[in-house]
Amino acid sequence: MAVPSPHPIKAKLRKEARAARMRFVSRLEDETRHALEENLAELLAPVLASARIIGTYSPIGSELSPARAIVRARRLGKTIAYPAFEEGDEMFRFRAGEPSMPGPHRIMQPTTDAPVVTPDLILVPLVACGNGGTRLGQGKGHYDRVLAAQKEAGARLIGLGWKVQRLDTDIPAEDWDVPLHAFACPRYLEEF
Repeated sequence: MAVPSPHPIKAKLRKEARAARMRFVSRLEDETRHALEENLAELLAPVLASARIIGTYSPIGSELSPARAIVRARRLGKTIAYPAFEEGDEMFRFRAGEPSMPGPHRIMQPTTDAPVVTPDLILVPLVACGNGGTRLGQGKGHYDRVLAAQKEAGARLIGLGWKVQRLDTDIPAEDWDVPLHAFACPRYLEEF
């Protein structure tokens, strides 16, 4: 089972990456942010078109929003799923449906009676992405507990973030860390 990483370098990188993301986003005008999120949707369009079930997330704070890309995917008839926790669970399940209620971690999620699905494409939030697709998350291990099985089931994992979140460095990986297949920002999609 994944647990929060005790690695001091990861804690330092997480703190620096959060600060860089906050600085970047704080300088964006709403119109510019929307344009960048539209660029992301355009970049992801071919990937979304080839997927059947897309796992995504409800952004919090300064996270890059996949919402514009998801609108396009819905128009193509794709099933859209979000992480959903049940009270007391450490692992979420992807449930098809709108994120209409706050979950235990105060992040919007589908209701717990929405169908559980297995995505073939997952848009993954992150704090930072390092060389080789190593993902640095929030540090609680929620995605780490889920992504290995999803990847084994055939899901393609694409981390989403602002360009400042793509670090040109190796991020130490724990045994439970699952490398991403790609990183996407509004400017480019990088395969690993």
